[in-house]
Amino acid sequence: MTDDQRRGWTVVGTTFITLGLVIGTWYSYSVFLVAFLREFGWSRSVVAGAFSVFVLVHGFCSPPVGWLAGRLGARRVILAGGCVLGLGLLLAAETREWWHLYLAFGGITAVGFTMAGWIPAVLLVRGWFPSRFGTVVGIASAGIGLGIFTLVPFTQFLIDRVGWRWAFRVLAVLVVGWVIPATAGFVREAPSPGAPGSPSGSRAGRARLEPGAYWTLAAAVRDWRFWGLAGVYFTGNFVTQLLLVHQVVYLVDHGVAAQAAATVGGVAGLASIAGKAGSGAFSDRAGRELAYSLSFACIVASIGALALAGWHPTSALPYLYAVLIGLGYGGNAPISPAAASDLYGGPAFSTIFATVYTALTLGAASGAWAGGEIFDRTGSYALAFWVALGMSLLSPALLWIVAPRRPNPPPAHR
Repeated sequence: MTDDQRRGWTVVGTTFITLGLVIGTWYSYSVFLVAFLREFGWSRSVVAGAFSVFVLVHGFCSPPVGWLAGRLGARRVILAGGCVLGLGLLLAAETREWWHLYLAFGGITAVGFTMAGWIPAVLLVRGWFPSRFGTVVGIASAGIGLGIFTLVPFTQFLIDRVGWRWAFRVLAVLVVGWVIPATAGFVREAPSPGAPGSPSGSRAGRARLEPGAYWTLAAAVRDWRFWGLAGVYFTGNFVTQLLLVHQVVYLVDHGVAAQAAATVGGVAGLASIAGKAGSGAFSDRAGRELAYSLSFACIVASIGALALAGWHPTSALPYLYAVLIGLGYGGNAPISPAAASDLYGGPAFSTIFATVYTALTLGAASGAWAGGEIFDRTGSYALAFWVALGMSLLSPALLWIVAPRRPNPPPAHR
């Protein structure tokens, strides 16, 4: 292994832990949701709405963050994001009114999350391993599963012992205590294509050697595949966030203890490690479409398991649900950026990916809000589950139509 390969794998390992902590805060909201309902008596749509605002702000910030990461470097963006994320979590601990939560968690925390999370992480690992992108982003994103497995039940433990305010404060300390020193000490940008020791074999590298032979954002938004991919992102994340945000409160409603329900969320995170690592490598070999379809087959099965778990809360069904949703959700995570890279790789990939990623966040926000709104109106999650089932069938169908397996040359070379 060369020195540059060691540096690349060090970046991947650091990113693994960083994503676990940063994105673990996203999924910890499912246990904070229960705490807010109990303390403030707000409606589910109001409490879930704070998460939806978080996701929307994250989505709207993604294009400028992608642009900044492409020009200043992902490392600098992550360093700044760790500071902002820590501040947002500390302010969320001071919530007294619903709008405090929307501003602190939905606003400030979301900005920090975007700067320290998925977008710069994808750009970092793609720079080091462009020709093995699906495999390596799968390995790095498996840290998210570890974060969910540890942080969701740990957050519930903190809430039970010291209250939700101190839980936010402890998360802030953990995030800042790792992200800042680890990023400063271990993360380096990949050498520029063509430089000695730079990664090779990617569409991005070749595009830089052929002026005009790469996708720009302006060209991408005029391509029907861009909007088809946006539809894949929207529908897929509508489903996963509807389930993941509401899974704990649904199980608690049906007689599962809060700590046990949080443990179900942790098991989902553990299962997602295998889903992320396995699906990324599988998609590099068998194609994004097949890997994505298998992931959503698990999600379809998980919806049925969760619905049945409401009728049999003391059975193994909640844990069967956790394994299925973990494999399914985890499996689609590395495929999304890999499909975008297949279609729009090149010097402008950071901006193109960050822009189409907005559709993902719109889907996630819509799914989280819709789950709460449907429950408030009907007193049940039954309709929400049927909507999730329909989206679960539509999302992989769209990816087969978009077909990242087929060449997608930029307009000048068609």
